[in-house]
Amino acid sequence: MPRDRLDTDAIEEALAGLPGWTLEDGGKALVKSFKFKSFSEAFAFMTRAALAAEKLDHHPEWFNVYNKVDIRLTTHDSDGVTELDVKLAGRMERFAAS
Repeated sequence: MPRDRLDTDAIEEALAGLPGWTLEDGGKALVKSFKFKSFSEAFAFMTRAALAAEKLDHHPEWFNVYNKVDIRLTTHDSDGVTELDVKLAGRMERFAAS
C-alpha cells in the first residue's frame, strides 16, 4: 500500500467516515480513545487490531488501562497520515463494533 502522506482535504474526507477519530494537533496522526465494558473486551479488541496491523505491516501507537485503549496512528516514514492509517482505523472501528 502506498505510503504517501495525505493532504488535509483527503484526511478530512477520511475522518468523515471514521466516527470519533480526530486529527492530532499538528496534523501528523489520527487519534481516538475507545472504552469497553471490561479489560477482557479491550484486550480482545487489541488482539484483533494487532493481527490486522501485522497483516498491513503498519503498527499503532497505543496505551491501555483496564477498559480504555488510546490509539495514535501515523506513518513515521511519511511524517504524517497515509492511507495505511485510514485503513487500520477503519478496521479498528469494525472490531470495536463487534
